[in-house]
Amino acid sequence: MSRVSKPYEIVERALELSTADGCVVIADEESSANLRWAGNALTTNGVTRGRTVTVVATVDGAEGAASGVVSRAAVTADDLEPLVRAAEAAARAAGPAEDAQPLVTGVPASPDFTDAPAETDSDVFAAFAPALGDAFARARSGGRELYGFAHHQMTSTYLGTSTGLRLRHDQPNGTLELNAKSPDRTRSAWAGRSTRDFKDVDPAEMDAELARRLGWAERRIDLPAGRYETLLPPTAVADLLIYQLWSSTARDATEGRTVFSKPGGGTRLGETLAPLPLTLRSDPHTPGLESAPFVIAHSSGDGGSVFDNGLPLARTDWVSDGRLERLTTTRHTAALTKQPLAPAIDNLILEGGGDRSLEEMVAATTGRALLLTCLWYIREVDPATLLLTGLTRDGVYLVEDGEVVGEVNNFRFNESPVDLLSRATEAGRTEKTLPREWGDWFTRAAMPALRIPDFNMSSVSRGV
Repeated sequence: MSRVSKPYEIVERALELSTADGCVVIADEESSANLRWAGNALTTNGVTRGRTVTVVATVDGAEGAASGVVSRAAVTADDLEPLVRAAEAAARAAGPAEDAQPLVTGVPASPDFTDAPAETDSDVFAAFAPALGDAFARARSGGRELYGFAHHQMTSTYLGTSTGLRLRHDQPNGTLELNAKSPDRTRSAWAGRSTRDFKDVDPAEMDAELARRLGWAERRIDLPAGRYETLLPPTAVADLLIYQLWSSTARDATEGRTVFSKPGGGTRLGETLAPLPLTLRSDPHTPGLESAPFVIAHSSGDGGSVFDNGLPLARTDWVSDGRLERLTTTRHTAALTKQPLAPAIDNLILEGGGDRSLEEMVAATTGRALLLTCLWYIREVDPATLLLTGLTRDGVYLVEDGEVVGEVNNFRFNESPVDLLSRATEAGRTEKTLPREWGDWFTRAAMPALRIPDFNMSSVSRGV
């Protein structure tokens, strides 16, 4: 066998080498391309490639099955036997795995399992790069500086098991972040996009959006802390609801540790969380937000189990018409909590039936409200209420009677996304968005803007 084998050959050979009672092998082939720019000029670009192989060995015992998981990068055929043996040694040294289940069977093989991995390269920016150059020219003539980066990654995952599964998924993932600054650096505005192929992002449109915000910021208005009617843009809504999803495991709720726990015992499943007809869902087949249609678990934890690798995934409504419908479960926690099986899925969509854009929601505002750009440095304060704190960034604007009249200072906020859903008075049009805070971990999201009548700006932030 060659020293560097094809991904499916790596999987097959690792399974052949295994002497454990059960084995799961995951080979991830990654390639990425990136562009970076500062002061209206490209600074760096590059292409990288890599491979990571994860071996999960399971060993049956009198008290139950144990698992051992070892992952290593840049694996060749010569590295496989030491990797498999390390996973088996880890399994034999471990106690029974709490999440132990029979390995998944009966899932039809992917027809492209033996095909070469999909790859990205600098050609992904063939149309985008010239458009970005045009945006630089417009920014220079308009007296502003553009900073940012574009990143595109393609991951081909090959999953094989000793029970016969042979599955493969190609995941493209692109992000674009653009920041505009005034020449004296006193004003800053940010915009971000998530994309699969950079064919649906327009630097000119983003630059025009940022120029408009820098214009708003020419007038500065200081406001105190307090509760304000606030328009949360889709990126901010995504950051809050992604954290909510991460905090919605059925086991923690059943054991009384989260906002989804019912006082006195049980969970809040079936309760109405929002008066608006909001549906929060995940679906691996959502156009433009496609994600793996089967479980890919490199480790076990609160939200996933290595024993569930290969389990098929389908649309799951977490909140339906405002009502809490599902909490995330593995096969183990579903049996433990007596709840339906609902594994985590790598995208998130909120729909509220609205058709207004954020700009139309601004225009429909009566009285005074705040318009946010994005949130960052989000941290949990209280899991029992899912109270989060964080900061606003890159532009908070004052809206008066449907018009933006200036930029205000940044704030620290204290809010629970679950509570926000109960107080939202309007949801706009759902659109694909890039979470600012969690974009390194979770990029496939579509959200509407939300109108919150009393968003809690707990203190003024002078540092950003």
